Amino acid sequence: MHFDAITTYMERHITPLAAKLSKQRHLRAIRDTFMSILPITLFGSIPVILAAAPPVDKHTTNGFLLAWAGFAKTNAMTLTWISAVTLNAMSLAICIGVAYYLCKHYNENPLHPMLFSTIGFLMLVLDPQKLGWEGNIVDISYWDGRGIIIALLISILTVESYHWMRQHNIGRISMPDSVPASLSETFAMLIPSMVILTGYTLLFIIFHAMNTTMVAFIYTVLAPSFKAADSLPIAILLIVLVHVFWFFGLHDAALAGILGPIRDGNLSINAAQKMAGQPLSRIFTTPYWTYFVIIGGSGSVLALAFLMMRSRSKQLSTVGKVGLIPSFFGISEPLIFGTPLMLNPVFFFPFIFTSTFNGIVTYLCMQFGIVGKTFAVFSWQMPAPIGAFLSTMDWRAVVLVLILIVLDGMMYYPFFKVYERNLVKLEATPDDDVKKDTK
Repeated sequence: MHFDAITTYMERHITPLAAKLSKQRHLRAIRDTFMSILPITLFGSIPVILAAAPPVDKHTTNGFLLAWAGFAKTNAMTLTWISAVTLNAMSLAICIGVAYYLCKHYNENPLHPMLFSTIGFLMLVLDPQKLGWEGNIVDISYWDGRGIIIALLISILTVESYHWMRQHNIGRISMPDSVPASLSETFAMLIPSMVILTGYTLLFIIFHAMNTTMVAFIYTVLAPSFKAADSLPIAILLIVLVHVFWFFGLHDAALAGILGPIRDGNLSINAAQKMAGQPLSRIFTTPYWTYFVIIGGSGSVLALAFLMMRSRSKQLSTVGKVGLIPSFFGISEPLIFGTPLMLNPVFFFPFIFTSTFNGIVTYLCMQFGIVGKTFAVFSWQMPAPIGAFLSTMDWRAVVLVLILIVLDGMMYYPFFKVYERNLVKLEATPDDDVKKDTK
């Protein structure tokens, strides 16, 4: 009865809120953008991996390691530059993407808002060191994950102000019918463009006079908040929240607009630090979540799939066999809906707390240097042990994931056996008896 009350409360209060979050135009644009830039993120991870050659010395005799180290040293500039304009230019891609998806929401032509957003971003994020005929030197440090906040602000402000001015016909000039529609439209955009670009120019002048950039100023002011977002309590809160949503039938896409900037931003920062030979500072990243927290998908169901394959229940055995391969690749839906785990009070505790346990153990292992921190991601669908190794280049990460799978299975086991006994009894009951009982 208590569980039914919780379910009713979730359906009455939380489900409508989650639906509103998933449809909110800004969060939806952010979510769609992070999904769209995945190819850039994956490609940008390749040079980071190639540059992460193990250290060698005069005593090293392994030909592969020597060749890898030699390749990384010879091509250091190329690898660094490829990473710098892909994975480490994440904020620029996000700025362009959010502007595009917001324009789609408003049915506006996205070209000019995207151009204005890009100009504003470059003006307020890049730091010109030397400009002249003989060459230009610009500091691009902050267009990695540290620039995500300013990228979101610029893209949203640009599109919202552009759309508002267009809706209210600000600056629109009446032209004769003989004037081509394209030329008339260009004149109509002059005032909005001047207003938006003038605003960004004034901001650049103000922060340049302070001998800084807007992004550096904001990042410094919000540094405590960014540090808190990478803390263990916040990681636990987000893991629990996502799994509670899943358990009650709410896809985690409702939270993607919040999780994406934190996870991907931290990954971009770690990748930049890795390429620069600096210690990695962030833990709560996309590969941390994908390869260590949700092993087998939401609910860390890979371990459960192994248990179900040997179940005495025909239903569980079938679902386990069907869901094993997808769970290897991080797809948990066959097990979540086939068991079912969703809205199943028997599995409430293990579904939420296996992933939470994984997150806590992994966070502490990375924090204390037992396992390397992540700096690359190849695919959400990559098997966790492989992804864990490639994202850290640390063999101990593979051991950790395998241990976590075993521990997840131990946590699922008693609840699985309770549910299995109930199903075995139901499956052993003749259909006629079931029909009599239901009359």
